Amino acid sequence: MQAAFDVGMHDALVIVDVQNDFLPGGALAVSEGDQVVPVINDLMRVFRRAGRPIFATRDWHPANHCSFKSQGGPWPVHCVQGTSGAEFASGLDLDDDVVIVSKDFEQDVNAYSGFERTDLAARLRDEAVERVVVVGLATDYCVLSTALSAVQEGFDAVVVEDAVRAVDVVPGDGEAALAKMRQAGVTVHAVQKVG
Repeated sequence: MQAAFDVGMHDALVIVDVQNDFLPGGALAVSEGDQVVPVINDLMRVFRRAGRPIFATRDWHPANHCSFKSQGGPWPVHCVQGTSGAEFASGLDLDDDVVIVSKDFEQDVNAYSGFERTDLAARLRDEAVERVVVVGLATDYCVLSTALSAVQEGFDAVVVEDAVRAVDVVPGDGEAALAKMRQAGVTVHAVQKVG
């Protein structure tokens, strides 16, 4: 298979919220969410071979987070700090070289983007990153927001379509999110094969 794109010397991989509560059986399960894990592992191997940085964001909610239904928000309790649901998927090949970025950790702020109220943009600039490759969960929320924020921060952004899955609260939300990303200048690749 021909490479969809080459990993360059100014690229970084940003893995969004591949946590237990978003996998099948979790508190806020994304359909087929576990299927992104082997694809992302393949991508991590490519980025490691290229010597390029890898970042992994995680929801890191307090127990009374404003997004929870118990607090008037739209979602069930999920990804509470220090719980098994907040842990990264066990099959995800995260090593010490992966920079963990905790987000959405303030009780009264709902932040879908990995850039919002974090130091991700600064860390990427420290690594001379110009393009971010965004993968993970979920297409229609945190992947969407992270990719759009990357563009707003001045980075080129790529989303690998078979390394993301959508919540699809309303059927078609995932496809609409991909369309919105394309309209904002995000490149959407259908296949994960990279060189």
